[in-house]
Amino acid sequence: MTQRIRGVLSPVVTPFKADLSPDPQRFTAHCRWLLSQNCGLAVFGTNSEANSLAAEDRMSLLDGLAAAGLDTSRMMPGTGCCSITETVKLTSHAVKHGCAGVLMLPPFYYKGVSEEGLYRHFSEVVQRVGDSRLRIYLYHIPPVAVIGITTGLVERLLKAYPNAIAGMKDSSGDWNNTKVFLDAFAKSRFDVFVGSESFLLANMRSGGVGTISATANVNPAAIHKLYTEWQNADADEQQAKLNVTREAFGKKYLMIGALKQGIAIYADDPTWARVRPPLVELTAGQAQSLAAELKQIGFTMPGLKRAATVTA
Repeated sequence: MTQRIRGVLSPVVTPFKADLSPDPQRFTAHCRWLLSQNCGLAVFGTNSEANSLAAEDRMSLLDGLAAAGLDTSRMMPGTGCCSITETVKLTSHAVKHGCAGVLMLPPFYYKGVSEEGLYRHFSEVVQRVGDSRLRIYLYHIPPVAVIGITTGLVERLLKAYPNAIAGMKDSSGDWNNTKVFLDAFAKSRFDVFVGSESFLLANMRSGGVGTISATANVNPAAIHKLYTEWQNADADEQQAKLNVTREAFGKKYLMIGALKQGIAIYADDPTWARVRPPLVELTAGQAQSLAAELKQIGFTMPGLKRAATVTA
């Protein structure tokens, strides 16, 4: 893991078979389509239902992507678990596959843990992986994990492990929080991704390196376009259009279910709508409403149906 990854990445949604096991064929096909749309792969993120997957499921799916010839240098697998040993296992596996980095949640079950406790957790992981190629992107998502990443924690980790600690994804939903990290580490090699493309333009203007966004699963090309054209005169207009699409998927529905339903619609493949309990898929009425709204805003997923043609 030597080359820094930047740009637009998707926390790739995970397709499931009727028995709720991961569907590697559909998963690989979707990942291949995303790469064709200039979108990197943050597989096993929140919208991947990663915490509903066993470590063996994640490793098997990553093995499949590598075996299919997909570029692992454009991947940032999620490896953060409550267990240090499981985090180390997943992280080492990603490093050995040559992934560009790993996206690491803090241990999220115990609440009110100290900065010292979090430092010890991440320190143990770095030392146990023991590989100079390791690049960790800390995952700050307090709306879900409750446990968050602080500037003080980052300072300590950067001082101790300047090569292994590469950056963060801020999914706080608070631009002011993102700006605090951008300003605090402007002179460090610490790359900041926003967790929503709604903040992509602001992030690029403030020295950030891109976005790792749920809706990159369905709107990757348009998000990448803003990433590359953020200095253009029409950048604010592009940002506004991205926001409209994100609202269509996330304002009325559980985002994961809506994203999967969107893929089911545009790939003409109902299997994609399936989620793992405790999540539930969109109702028939919600699916119809989503389809109508996407049609109204002129949304498309070019090339998806052809790329997703796989055996059920």
